[in-house]
Amino acid sequence: MSQIKTSKMTNWRWVMCAMLFFATTVNYMDRQVLSLTWKDFISPEFHWTDEIYGYITAAFSIFYAVANLFAGKFVDWMGTKKGYLWAIVIWSVGAVLHALCGLFTQGWMGGDYNSTAALVGATGDAAVVIATVSMYAFLFCRCILALGEAGNFPAAIKVTAEYFPKKDRAFATSIFNSGASVGALAAPATIPLLAKAFGWEMAFVIIGVLGFIWAGLWVFMYDKPAKSKFVNEAELLYVNQDDAEMAQPVVEEAEEKQMSYMQAFSYRQTWSFIFGKFMTDGVWWFFLFWAPAYFSDQYGYTSDSAMGIALIFTLYAIVTVLSMFGGYLPKLFVEKKGMNPYQGRMLAMLIFAFFPILALFAQPMGQYSAWWPCIIIGFVGAGHQAWSANIFSTTGDMFPKSAVATITGIGSMAGGLGSFLINMGSGKLFTYAEQQGAAFQFMGFEGKPAGYMIIFCICAVAYLIGWSVMKLLVPKYKPIVLD
Repeated sequence: MSQIKTSKMTNWRWVMCAMLFFATTVNYMDRQVLSLTWKDFISPEFHWTDEIYGYITAAFSIFYAVANLFAGKFVDWMGTKKGYLWAIVIWSVGAVLHALCGLFTQGWMGGDYNSTAALVGATGDAAVVIATVSMYAFLFCRCILALGEAGNFPAAIKVTAEYFPKKDRAFATSIFNSGASVGALAAPATIPLLAKAFGWEMAFVIIGVLGFIWAGLWVFMYDKPAKSKFVNEAELLYVNQDDAEMAQPVVEEAEEKQMSYMQAFSYRQTWSFIFGKFMTDGVWWFFLFWAPAYFSDQYGYTSDSAMGIALIFTLYAIVTVLSMFGGYLPKLFVEKKGMNPYQGRMLAMLIFAFFPILALFAQPMGQYSAWWPCIIIGFVGAGHQAWSANIFSTTGDMFPKSAVATITGIGSMAGGLGSFLINMGSGKLFTYAEQQGAAFQFMGFEGKPAGYMIIFCICAVAYLIGWSVMKLLVPKYKPIVLD
Protein backbone atom coordinates (compact mmCIF):
# COMPACT_ATOMS: atom_id res chain seq x y z
CA MET A 1 0.00 0.00 0.00
CA SER A 2 2.88 2.32 0.79
CA GLN A 3 4.22 1.71 -2.70
CA ILE A 4 0.98 3.05 -4.16
CA LYS A 5 1.20 6.20 -2.06
CA THR A 6 4.78 6.97 -2.97
CA SER A 7 4.70 6.00 -6.66
CA LYS A 8 4.06 8.79 -9.11
CA MET A 9 0.81 8.41 -11.01
CA THR A 10 1.12 7.82 -14.74
CA ASN A 11 -1.03 9.92 -17.06
CA TRP A 12 -1.74 7.50 -19.87
CA ARG A 13 -5.45 8.39 -19.71
CA TRP A 14 -4.56 11.78 -21.23
CA VAL A 15 -2.62 10.10 -24.02
CA MET A 16 -5.79 8.12 -24.76
CA CYS A 17 -7.75 11.38 -24.65
CA ALA A 18 -5.31 12.83 -27.19
CA MET A 19 -5.87 9.83 -29.46
CA LEU A 20 -9.62 10.39 -29.24
CA PHE A 21 -9.06 14.06 -30.03
CA PHE A 22 -7.07 13.26 -33.18
CA ALA A 23 -9.57 10.62 -34.32
CA THR A 24 -12.42 13.11 -33.95
CA THR A 25 -10.38 15.77 -35.78
CA VAL A 26 -9.84 13.39 -38.71
CA ASN A 27 -13.50 12.39 -38.53
CA TYR A 28 -14.69 15.94 -39.02
CA MET A 29 -12.11 16.80 -41.65
CA ASP A 30 -13.29 13.82 -43.72
CA ARG A 31 -16.86 14.98 -43.26
CA GLN A 32 -16.00 18.57 -44.22
CA VAL A 33 -14.26 17.88 -47.54
CA LEU A 34 -17.55 17.77 -49.43
CA SER A 35 -19.06 20.86 -47.80
CA LEU A 36 -15.94 22.88 -48.65
CA THR A 37 -15.68 21.71 -52.26
CA TRP A 38 -19.20 21.14 -53.55
CA LYS A 39 -20.27 24.74 -54.15
CA ASP A 40 -17.18 26.02 -55.95
CA PHE A 41 -15.48 22.88 -57.34
CA ILE A 42 -17.91 19.96 -57.64
CA SER A 43 -21.20 21.71 -58.44
CA PRO A 44 -20.01 23.31 -61.72
CA GLU A 45 -18.71 19.94 -62.89
CA PHE A 46 -21.85 17.94 -62.05
CA HIS A 47 -24.56 20.65 -62.31
CA TRP A 48 -25.72 20.30 -58.72
CA THR A 49 -28.39 22.48 -57.10
CA ASP A 50 -28.90 23.18 -53.39
CA GLU A 51 -31.61 20.51 -53.43
CA ILE A 52 -29.22 17.85 -54.76
CA TYR A 53 -26.64 18.75 -52.10
CA GLY A 54 -29.43 18.65 -49.54
CA TYR A 55 -30.30 15.11 -50.65
CA ILE A 56 -26.68 14.02 -50.28
CA THR A 57 -26.24 15.50 -46.81
CA ALA A 58 -29.64 14.16 -45.74
CA ALA A 59 -28.80 10.67 -47.01
CA PHE A 60 -25.52 10.78 -45.11
CA SER A 61 -27.40 11.83 -41.99
CA ILE A 62 -30.06 9.11 -42.17
CA PHE A 63 -27.54 6.37 -42.97
CA TYR A 64 -25.38 7.67 -40.13
CA ALA A 65 -28.43 7.52 -37.88
CA VAL A 66 -29.22 3.91 -38.78
CA ALA A 67 -25.57 2.88 -38.52
CA ASN A 68 -25.36 4.45 -35.05
CA LEU A 69 -28.11 2.18 -33.82
CA PHE A 70 -25.83 -0.78 -34.47
CA ALA A 71 -22.42 0.88 -34.08
CA GLY A 72 -22.68 1.24 -30.32
CA LYS A 73 -23.72 -2.37 -29.88
CA PHE A 74 -20.96 -3.43 -32.28
CA VAL A 75 -18.33 -1.59 -30.21
CA ASP A 76 -19.67 -3.10 -26.97
CA TRP A 77 -19.60 -6.57 -28.58
CA MET A 78 -16.32 -6.29 -30.48
CA GLY A 79 -14.49 -4.43 -27.73
CA THR A 80 -13.10 -0.92 -27.78
CA LYS A 81 -9.81 -1.65 -29.53
CA LYS A 82 -11.13 -3.66 -32.48
CA GLY A 83 -14.39 -1.71 -32.70
CA TYR A 84 -12.64 1.65 -33.02
CA LEU A 85 -10.13 0.22 -35.50
CA TRP A 86 -12.89 -1.10 -37.77
CA ALA A 87 -14.72 2.23 -37.58
CA ILE A 88 -11.84 4.46 -38.66
CA VAL A 89 -10.63 2.11 -41.41
CA ILE A 90 -14.12 1.92 -42.93
CA TRP A 91 -14.69 5.67 -42.88
CA SER A 92 -11.22 6.33 -44.31
CA VAL A 93 -11.97 3.96 -47.21
CA GLY A 94 -15.25 5.80 -47.78
CA ALA A 95 -13.48 9.16 -47.74
CA VAL A 96 -10.93 8.11 -50.36
CA LEU A 97 -13.61 6.57 -52.61
CA HIS A 98 -15.15 10.02 -53.17
CA ALA A 99 -12.23 10.74 -55.48
CA LEU A 100 -13.52 8.15 -57.95
CA CYS A 101 -16.99 9.68 -58.37
CA GLY A 102 -15.90 11.79 -61.34
CA LEU A 103 -14.42 8.78 -63.17
CA PHE A 104 -17.56 6.77 -62.44
CA THR A 105 -19.77 9.53 -63.88
CA GLN A 106 -17.60 9.83 -66.99
CA GLY A 107 -17.73 6.07 -67.48
CA TRP A 108 -21.50 6.04 -67.12
CA MET A 109 -21.96 8.88 -69.60
CA GLY A 110 -19.74 7.32 -72.26
CA GLY A 111 -17.12 8.53 -74.72
CA ASP A 112 -18.49 12.02 -75.36
CA TYR A 113 -18.02 12.91 -71.69
CA ASN A 114 -14.57 11.53 -70.94
CA SER A 115 -13.21 14.77 -69.50
CA THR A 116 -14.07 17.34 -66.85
CA ALA A 117 -14.54 20.00 -69.52
CA ALA A 118 -17.12 17.83 -71.28
CA LEU A 119 -19.07 17.37 -68.04
CA VAL A 120 -19.01 21.10 -67.29
CA GLY A 121 -20.13 21.98 -70.81
CA ALA A 122 -23.10 19.60 -70.84
CA THR A 123 -26.59 21.09 -71.20
CA GLY A 124 -30.22 19.98 -71.21
CA ASP A 125 -30.97 16.32 -70.53
CA ALA A 126 -27.29 15.42 -70.45
CA ALA A 127 -26.69 17.85 -67.57
CA VAL A 128 -29.63 16.33 -65.67
CA VAL A 129 -28.24 12.80 -66.14
CA ILE A 130 -24.77 13.93 -65.02
CA ALA A 131 -26.25 15.54 -61.91
CA THR A 132 -28.27 12.41 -61.11
CA VAL A 133 -25.49 9.86 -61.73
CA SER A 134 -22.89 11.85 -59.80
CA MET A 135 -25.36 12.35 -56.96
CA TYR A 136 -25.82 8.59 -56.57
CA ALA A 137 -22.07 8.01 -56.81
CA PHE A 138 -21.48 10.46 -53.97
CA LEU A 139 -24.40 8.99 -52.02
CA PHE A 140 -22.72 5.57 -52.14
CA CYS A 141 -19.44 6.99 -50.84
CA ARG A 142 -21.18 9.06 -48.17
CA CYS A 143 -22.95 5.96 -46.90
CA ILE A 144 -19.63 4.11 -46.47
CA LEU A 145 -18.24 7.19 -44.73
CA ALA A 146 -21.29 7.32 -42.46
CA LEU A 147 -21.04 3.60 -41.65
CA GLY A 148 -17.53 4.05 -40.30
CA GLU A 149 -18.02 7.45 -38.70
CA ALA A 150 -20.98 6.10 -36.73
CA GLY A 151 -18.49 4.18 -34.60
CA ASN A 152 -16.40 7.18 -33.57
CA PHE A 153 -18.43 8.63 -30.72
CA PRO A 154 -19.70 5.34 -29.22
CA ALA A 155 -16.10 4.08 -29.13
CA ALA A 156 -14.68 7.38 -27.86
CA ILE A 157 -17.27 7.69 -25.09
CA LYS A 158 -16.56 4.09 -24.10
CA VAL A 159 -12.82 4.84 -23.87
CA THR A 160 -13.63 7.89 -21.73
CA ALA A 161 -15.77 5.76 -19.40
CA GLU A 162 -12.93 3.23 -19.14
CA TYR A 163 -10.12 5.71 -18.50
CA PHE A 164 -11.72 8.52 -16.47
CA PRO A 165 -13.74 8.74 -13.23
CA LYS A 166 -17.15 10.36 -13.55
CA LYS A 167 -16.05 13.75 -12.24
CA ASP A 168 -13.47 14.07 -15.05
CA ARG A 169 -15.45 12.63 -17.95
CA ALA A 170 -17.13 15.80 -19.17
CA PHE A 171 -13.78 17.60 -19.18
CA ALA A 172 -12.10 14.73 -21.05
CA THR A 173 -15.05 14.55 -23.43
CA SER A 174 -14.89 18.30 -24.06
CA ILE A 175 -11.20 17.91 -24.97
CA PHE A 176 -11.65 15.08 -27.46
CA ASN A 177 -14.95 16.53 -28.68
CA SER A 178 -13.09 19.77 -29.47
CA GLY A 179 -11.47 17.69 -32.21
CA ALA A 180 -14.70 18.32 -34.11
CA SER A 181 -14.05 22.05 -33.87
CA VAL A 182 -10.35 21.71 -34.67
CA GLY A 183 -11.17 19.49 -37.64
CA ALA A 184 -13.69 22.04 -38.81
CA LEU A 185 -11.07 24.73 -38.15
CA ALA A 186 -8.27 23.00 -40.06
CA ALA A 187 -10.54 22.03 -42.95
CA PRO A 188 -11.16 25.50 -44.47
CA ALA A 189 -7.48 26.38 -44.15
CA THR A 190 -6.38 23.28 -46.06
CA ILE A 191 -9.10 21.60 -48.13
CA PRO A 192 -10.02 24.43 -50.57
CA LEU A 193 -6.31 25.08 -51.17
CA LEU A 194 -5.68 21.37 -51.80
CA ALA A 195 -8.65 21.27 -54.17
CA LYS A 196 -7.44 24.35 -55.99
CA ALA A 197 -3.85 23.08 -56.30
CA PHE A 198 -4.38 19.37 -56.99
CA GLY A 199 -8.09 19.01 -57.82
CA TRP A 200 -11.00 18.21 -55.54
CA GLU A 201 -10.33 14.47 -55.90
CA MET A 202 -6.92 14.70 -54.21
CA ALA A 203 -8.44 16.67 -51.33
CA PHE A 204 -10.53 13.59 -50.48
CA VAL A 205 -7.53 11.26 -50.84
CA ILE A 206 -5.05 13.29 -48.77
CA ILE A 207 -7.47 13.84 -45.88
CA GLY A 208 -8.69 10.23 -46.05
CA VAL A 209 -5.17 8.82 -45.62
CA LEU A 210 -4.87 10.47 -42.18
CA GLY A 211 -7.30 7.90 -40.80
CA PHE A 212 -5.09 4.99 -41.83
CA ILE A 213 -2.14 6.59 -40.03
CA TRP A 214 -4.22 6.90 -36.85
CA ALA A 215 -5.31 3.27 -37.11
CA GLY A 216 -1.69 2.13 -37.19
CA LEU A 217 -0.93 4.02 -33.97
CA TRP A 218 -4.09 2.77 -32.23
CA VAL A 219 -3.10 -0.90 -32.63
CA PHE A 220 0.02 -0.38 -30.52
CA MET A 221 -1.21 2.22 -28.03
CA TYR A 222 -4.60 1.10 -26.72
CA ASP A 223 -5.47 -1.46 -24.08
CA LYS A 224 -7.92 -1.39 -21.19
CA PRO A 225 -6.48 0.35 -18.10
CA ALA A 226 -6.14 -2.83 -16.05
CA LYS A 227 -4.14 -4.48 -18.85
CA SER A 228 -2.19 -1.52 -20.23
CA LYS A 229 1.56 -1.58 -19.66
CA PHE A 230 1.48 2.23 -19.65
CA VAL A 231 -0.88 2.50 -16.62
CA ASN A 232 0.55 2.01 -13.14
CA GLU A 233 -1.37 1.02 -10.05
CA ALA A 234 -1.76 4.58 -8.79
CA GLU A 235 -3.41 5.69 -12.02
CA LEU A 236 -5.59 2.58 -12.07
CA LEU A 237 -6.87 3.39 -8.58
CA TYR A 238 -7.64 6.95 -9.70
CA VAL A 239 -9.46 5.72 -12.82
CA ASN A 240 -11.55 3.26 -10.79
CA GLN A 241 -12.32 5.55 -7.85
CA ASP A 242 -16.06 5.44 -8.57
CA ASP A 243 -16.05 1.67 -8.08
CA ALA A 244 -14.19 2.10 -4.79
CA GLU A 245 -16.63 4.74 -3.56
CA MET A 246 -19.54 2.42 -4.29
CA ALA A 247 -17.69 -0.38 -2.46
CA GLN A 248 -17.82 -2.54 -5.55
CA PRO A 249 -14.94 -4.54 -6.98
CA VAL A 250 -13.59 -3.60 -10.38
CA VAL A 251 -15.24 -5.90 -12.90
CA GLU A 252 -13.65 -6.77 -16.22
CA GLU A 253 -15.72 -5.60 -19.15
CA ALA A 254 -16.04 -9.13 -20.54
CA GLU A 255 -17.74 -10.22 -17.31
CA GLU A 256 -20.20 -7.36 -17.11
CA LYS A 257 -23.81 -7.97 -18.00
CA GLN A 258 -24.86 -6.70 -21.40
CA MET A 259 -27.93 -4.55 -22.02
CA SER A 260 -30.29 -5.55 -24.83
CA TYR A 261 -31.91 -2.99 -27.13
CA MET A 262 -35.35 -3.70 -25.71
CA GLN A 263 -34.03 -3.22 -22.19
CA ALA A 264 -32.27 0.01 -23.18
CA PHE A 265 -35.49 1.52 -24.55
CA SER A 266 -37.32 0.74 -21.32
CA TYR A 267 -35.43 3.41 -19.37
CA ARG A 268 -36.37 7.09 -19.18
CA GLN A 269 -32.66 7.87 -19.11
CA THR A 270 -32.31 6.44 -22.63
CA TRP A 271 -35.21 8.51 -23.96
CA SER A 272 -33.81 11.62 -22.31
CA PHE A 273 -30.52 11.14 -24.17
CA ILE A 274 -32.39 10.33 -27.40
CA PHE A 275 -34.46 13.50 -27.31
CA GLY A 276 -31.55 15.73 -26.37
CA LYS A 277 -29.52 14.43 -29.32
CA PHE A 278 -32.45 14.56 -31.75
CA MET A 279 -33.18 18.20 -31.03
CA THR A 280 -29.61 19.50 -31.14
CA ASP A 281 -27.29 17.45 -33.38
CA GLY A 282 -28.96 18.72 -36.53
CA VAL A 283 -28.09 22.31 -35.60
CA TRP A 284 -24.37 21.55 -35.55
CA TRP A 285 -24.55 19.53 -38.74
CA PHE A 286 -26.50 22.25 -40.50
CA PHE A 287 -23.78 24.81 -39.85
CA LEU A 288 -21.07 22.26 -40.61
CA PHE A 289 -22.58 21.37 -43.99
CA TRP A 290 -24.00 24.74 -45.05
CA ALA A 291 -21.77 27.51 -43.61
CA PRO A 292 -19.34 27.57 -46.57
CA ALA A 293 -22.25 27.71 -49.02
CA TYR A 294 -23.92 30.40 -46.89
CA PHE A 295 -20.95 32.75 -47.15
CA SER A 296 -20.60 31.96 -50.85
CA ASP A 297 -24.32 32.48 -51.61
CA GLN A 298 -25.04 35.48 -49.42
CA TYR A 299 -21.79 37.41 -49.64
CA GLY A 300 -19.95 36.03 -52.68
CA TYR A 301 -16.96 34.71 -50.73
CA THR A 302 -16.04 31.34 -52.28
CA SER A 303 -14.46 28.64 -50.12
CA ASP A 304 -11.03 29.07 -51.78
CA SER A 305 -10.99 32.88 -51.54
CA ALA A 306 -8.93 34.58 -48.83
CA MET A 307 -12.08 36.07 -47.26
CA GLY A 308 -14.01 32.80 -47.47
CA ILE A 309 -11.19 30.93 -45.72
CA ALA A 310 -10.86 33.68 -43.11
CA LEU A 311 -14.59 33.60 -42.29
CA ILE A 312 -14.83 29.84 -41.85
CA PHE A 313 -11.51 29.69 -39.98
CA THR A 314 -12.61 32.46 -37.59
CA LEU A 315 -15.99 30.81 -37.04
CA TYR A 316 -14.43 27.53 -35.93
CA ALA A 317 -11.65 29.26 -34.00
CA ILE A 318 -14.37 30.77 -31.81
CA VAL A 319 -16.00 27.36 -31.47
CA THR A 320 -12.72 25.69 -30.55
CA VAL A 321 -11.61 28.18 -27.90
CA LEU A 322 -14.94 28.69 -26.15
CA SER A 323 -16.10 25.07 -26.22
CA MET A 324 -13.09 23.98 -24.15
CA PHE A 325 -14.84 25.45 -21.12
CA GLY A 326 -17.82 23.16 -21.71
CA GLY A 327 -16.36 20.26 -19.78
CA TYR A 328 -14.77 22.36 -17.07
CA LEU A 329 -17.98 24.04 -15.90
CA PRO A 330 -19.71 20.89 -14.55
CA LYS A 331 -16.39 19.84 -12.98
CA LEU A 332 -16.45 23.19 -11.15
CA PHE A 333 -20.05 22.62 -10.02
CA VAL A 334 -19.18 19.13 -8.73
CA GLU A 335 -15.94 20.01 -6.93
CA LYS A 336 -16.77 23.53 -5.67
CA LYS A 337 -20.55 23.41 -5.24
CA GLY A 338 -20.85 19.79 -4.09
CA MET A 339 -23.32 18.76 -6.82
CA ASN A 340 -23.49 15.20 -8.10
CA PRO A 341 -22.13 14.78 -11.66
CA TYR A 342 -25.57 14.65 -13.32
CA GLN A 343 -26.87 17.70 -11.46
CA GLY A 344 -23.76 19.72 -12.35
CA ARG A 345 -23.93 18.60 -15.96
CA MET A 346 -27.59 19.54 -16.39
CA LEU A 347 -27.00 23.00 -14.91
CA ALA A 348 -24.10 23.55 -17.30
CA MET A 349 -26.22 22.35 -20.23
CA LEU A 350 -28.96 24.83 -19.32
CA ILE A 351 -26.43 27.65 -19.49
CA PHE A 352 -25.14 26.45 -22.86
CA ALA A 353 -28.70 26.06 -24.19
CA PHE A 354 -29.04 29.86 -24.23
CA PHE A 355 -26.08 30.37 -26.60
CA PRO A 356 -27.96 29.29 -29.77
CA ILE A 357 -30.57 32.03 -29.25
CA LEU A 358 -27.94 34.31 -30.77
CA ALA A 359 -28.70 32.65 -34.14
CA LEU A 360 -31.74 34.92 -34.37
CA PHE A 361 -29.39 37.86 -34.97
CA ALA A 362 -27.10 36.26 -37.57
CA GLN A 363 -29.13 37.14 -40.65
CA PRO A 364 -30.18 40.66 -39.56
CA MET A 365 -26.60 41.59 -38.57
CA GLY A 366 -25.30 40.10 -41.79
CA GLN A 367 -26.73 43.11 -43.61
CA TYR A 368 -23.86 45.16 -42.19
CA SER A 369 -20.97 42.71 -42.61
CA ALA A 370 -20.35 39.00 -43.16
CA TRP A 371 -18.22 39.05 -40.02
CA TRP A 372 -21.31 39.39 -37.82
CA PRO A 373 -22.92 36.07 -38.80
CA CYS A 374 -19.44 34.53 -38.71
CA ILE A 375 -18.97 35.54 -35.06
CA ILE A 376 -22.55 34.76 -34.07
CA ILE A 377 -22.52 31.30 -35.65
CA GLY A 378 -19.18 30.74 -33.90
CA PHE A 379 -20.84 31.39 -30.52
CA VAL A 380 -23.75 29.11 -31.44
CA GLY A 381 -21.31 26.36 -32.42
CA ALA A 382 -19.36 26.82 -29.18
CA GLY A 383 -22.58 26.44 -27.24
CA HIS A 384 -23.35 23.25 -29.13
CA GLN A 385 -19.93 21.70 -28.55
CA ALA A 386 -20.07 22.53 -24.84
CA TRP A 387 -23.59 21.04 -24.71
CA SER A 388 -22.44 18.00 -26.67
CA ALA A 389 -19.53 17.23 -24.32
CA ASN A 390 -21.95 17.14 -21.40
CA ILE A 391 -24.84 15.27 -22.99
CA PHE A 392 -22.44 12.53 -24.06
CA SER A 393 -21.14 12.29 -20.50
CA THR A 394 -24.64 11.75 -19.09
CA THR A 395 -24.48 8.21 -20.51
CA GLY A 396 -21.47 7.42 -18.30
CA ASP A 397 -23.28 8.98 -15.32
CA MET A 398 -26.40 6.89 -15.77
CA PHE A 399 -25.39 3.58 -17.36
CA PRO A 400 -22.85 0.84 -16.58
CA LYS A 401 -19.69 0.82 -18.70
CA SER A 402 -20.84 -2.29 -20.59
CA ALA A 403 -23.83 -0.34 -21.98
CA VAL A 404 -22.27 3.09 -22.62
CA ALA A 405 -21.47 2.53 -26.30
CA THR A 406 -24.89 1.01 -26.93
CA ILE A 407 -26.73 3.99 -25.40
CA THR A 408 -24.40 6.44 -27.15
CA GLY A 409 -25.14 4.73 -30.47
CA ILE A 410 -28.89 4.91 -29.91
CA GLY A 411 -28.71 8.61 -29.04
CA SER A 412 -26.43 9.34 -31.99
CA MET A 413 -28.96 7.60 -34.22
CA ALA A 414 -31.56 10.11 -33.01
CA GLY A 415 -29.09 12.93 -33.67
CA GLY A 416 -28.56 11.65 -37.20
CA LEU A 417 -32.32 11.59 -37.75
CA GLY A 418 -32.56 15.20 -36.61
CA SER A 419 -29.74 16.08 -38.99
CA PHE A 420 -31.50 14.29 -41.85
CA LEU A 421 -34.61 16.38 -41.33
CA ILE A 422 -32.86 19.75 -41.12
CA ASN A 423 -30.53 19.10 -44.07
CA MET A 424 -33.20 17.67 -46.34
CA GLY A 425 -35.54 20.49 -45.38
CA SER A 426 -32.84 23.14 -45.85
CA GLY A 427 -31.93 21.95 -49.35
CA LYS A 428 -35.54 21.97 -50.49
CA LEU A 429 -36.28 25.26 -48.73
CA PHE A 430 -33.29 27.10 -50.19
CA THR A 431 -33.98 25.92 -53.73
CA TYR A 432 -37.66 26.84 -53.45
CA ALA A 433 -36.91 30.22 -51.84
CA GLU A 434 -34.40 31.08 -54.56
CA GLN A 435 -36.90 30.18 -57.28
CA GLN A 436 -39.66 32.27 -55.68
CA GLY A 437 -37.44 35.29 -55.14
CA ALA A 438 -39.28 38.32 -53.76
CA ALA A 439 -42.51 36.30 -53.53
CA PHE A 440 -41.01 34.29 -50.63
CA GLN A 441 -40.73 36.42 -47.50
CA PHE A 442 -40.07 35.84 -43.80
CA MET A 443 -39.35 38.39 -41.05
CA GLY A 444 -38.38 41.11 -43.50
CA PHE A 445 -36.18 38.91 -45.71
CA GLU A 446 -37.01 37.57 -49.13
CA GLY A 447 -35.78 34.75 -51.35
CA LYS A 448 -32.94 32.55 -50.09
CA PRO A 449 -32.06 34.93 -47.18
CA ALA A 450 -35.61 34.34 -45.90
CA GLY A 451 -34.96 30.60 -46.07
CA TYR A 452 -31.81 30.95 -44.00
CA MET A 453 -33.70 33.06 -41.46
CA ILE A 454 -36.28 30.29 -40.99
CA ILE A 455 -33.58 27.70 -40.29
CA PHE A 456 -31.76 30.06 -37.91
CA CYS A 457 -34.99 30.45 -35.91
CA ILE A 458 -35.32 26.68 -35.57
CA CYS A 459 -31.70 26.40 -34.42
CA ALA A 460 -32.20 29.14 -31.83
CA VAL A 461 -34.83 27.33 -29.75
CA ALA A 462 -33.79 23.69 -30.25
CA TYR A 463 -31.55 23.42 -27.18
CA LEU A 464 -33.94 24.90 -24.65
CA ILE A 465 -36.67 22.56 -25.87
CA GLY A 466 -34.25 19.62 -25.69
CA TRP A 467 -33.08 20.49 -22.17
CA SER A 468 -36.65 20.94 -20.88
CA VAL A 469 -37.76 17.51 -22.08
CA MET A 470 -34.57 15.87 -20.75
CA LYS A 471 -35.17 17.41 -17.33
CA LEU A 472 -38.79 16.32 -17.40
CA LEU A 473 -37.83 12.72 -18.17
CA VAL A 474 -34.96 12.50 -15.66
CA PRO A 475 -35.40 15.20 -12.99
CA LYS A 476 -32.86 13.68 -10.59
CA TYR A 477 -29.69 11.61 -10.70
CA LYS A 478 -30.66 7.94 -10.98
CA PRO A 479 -28.01 5.51 -12.25
CA ILE A 480 -29.01 2.23 -13.90
CA VAL A 481 -27.93 -1.02 -12.28
CA LEU A 482 -28.23 -4.24 -14.29
CA ASP A 483 -29.55 -7.12 -12.23
